[in-house]
Amino acid sequence: MEYNVVELSSSEKEVEIKLQYDEIKKEIEEEVKKQSKKIQVPGFRKGKVPVSMLKKMYGDALEYEASEKIANSFFWKVAEANQLKPIGQPTMTDLKFDPEKELFFKVKYETIPLLDVKDYKGISFDVPDFIVNDEEVEKEIDYIRKSNKTFEDSNEILDRNFVIDAEVILVERNGEKIAESKPEKMQIDLTADGVAKEIIENAKNKKVGENFSFSYKDEHKHKLDDGTEEVHKEEYTYQVNVLGIKKIVLPELNEELIKKATKDKVSTESELKDEIRKDIQNYYDQRTEELVRGKLVGEIVKNNDFVPPKSLVNNILEEYVKNEEEQSKKSKYPFNKEETRKRLLKSAENEVKWYLIKSEIQKNENIAITDDEIKELAEKEAEKIGIPVDKLINYYKTSNHSERILDQKLFDFLKSNNTINKVHPDKLKVKQEAANE
Repeated sequence: MEYNVVELSSSEKEVEIKLQYDEIKKEIEEEVKKQSKKIQVPGFRKGKVPVSMLKKMYGDALEYEASEKIANSFFWKVAEANQLKPIGQPTMTDLKFDPEKELFFKVKYETIPLLDVKDYKGISFDVPDFIVNDEEVEKEIDYIRKSNKTFEDSNEILDRNFVIDAEVILVERNGEKIAESKPEKMQIDLTADGVAKEIIENAKNKKVGENFSFSYKDEHKHKLDDGTEEVHKEEYTYQVNVLGIKKIVLPELNEELIKKATKDKVSTESELKDEIRKDIQNYYDQRTEELVRGKLVGEIVKNNDFVPPKSLVNNILEEYVKNEEEQSKKSKYPFNKEETRKRLLKSAENEVKWYLIKSEIQKNENIAITDDEIKELAEKEAEKIGIPVDKLINYYKTSNHSERILDQKLFDFLKSNNTINKVHPDKLKVKQEAANE
């Protein structure tokens, strides 16, 4: 037997195997016998037709058919004997059988690539330094008050703190009067984000039974057949008939409201502000952690780029597509499988790349979870969640929770061995814009 392995890429190889007829003669004969048992010939019971007769009837056809099965069988013998370690489903790319002489075939297969991971230390990059400011805290307090607002009937709109029961009619389009337009009843909350300033200004001092107008400009681009874009502009004028007015009454920020909003967690305004500040900062810290992880993964993958095994990529990609399809069914959005596959392919490739790269980093740096570490974590968490230590240890070992702990250890290592510069978001934006020029 002769064999040769050709490396097509870091994760794809092709093995060429040549076998002399004497090496496979026994297997060929046994396979032909198996096939003969399935053939029915008049005058003979099924499976009792002499092989010599079948040879005359079918020539070398049975041996040709047998040769493909034998090629598959020998590939796996060669793979095991020579530690080829194929993953996924190998593909036969060539098969040449010369009866009584030799069998030659090629099989393309994938393997986990051997990676020499480098440049995962000493990386420097910027992330925004998000710090809670007083304005954000006050905005959250405003939200709490608005969530507990009440209404009083009123006859006049005095400022922005009003809700209008209105009848809205389209009266002009691009300066031309619209003769018949169906009125639409709606409620306009003047405190809501996104309400046009013109509506707020024109509504002021209006009473029930009166009306005011406002304009809306629609400007968007149309793509033409030749690939160019055309700007499309339209202006609409609406009349608002005031049917009813309600004044928004915001509650005082007293102990009762604070306890209600925090479920009795705190009771004073200063405690509430501290709690809000802490919650927002926790959110920012989580967001920063995600950015740091994303930057580290992106830079390390870029420094160690390779062609990932297609079979692994397809497995991940199928999961991605399946999840999006399920989400589209729930939200009743249209779903295009091929477009989704194309859009998510890069993400699936990067996930496989990072999985293989991080596995090598963990080996290189001896990053692992010991039984003592699992026990220590279980002892800390057991009292908090009310589960016995031994059961928690068993859960950590049998679930993917230990993988999450290992993942955190890896990122703690990477963060400590790379330079992460926290920069004020405004300064970082200016820096990025300058870099893109």
